[in-house]
Amino acid sequence: MDSIRVGSAVIALAGREKGRCFVAAAIDGGFVYLADGRKRKLASPKRKNIKHISPAGAEIKTEGLTDKRLRKFLSELRTQGSAKNDHRCKDE
Repeated sequence: MDSIRVGSAVIALAGREKGRCFVAAAIDGGFVYLADGRKRKLASPKRKNIKHISPAGAEIKTEGLTDKRLRKFLSELRTQGSAKNDHRCKDE
């Protein structure tokens, strides 16, 4: 998955967080560390296999990123998706 970089918005495809939106906080080999600013803060991201996520087509700069700005970014991403009747991201 070359399209997933640090700062990419992604959607979880498997696990208990299936359908939720996250941002890739770090990438290490075949794993991506995901944060949503709410349940998974930037200080303690979720480790997930890169095969179990899909790019959501948006990016955010991670330099100086806070959990509050991350929550706002993901909220705007969800509302844009529901405006297009694209319900790929579930609400928390």
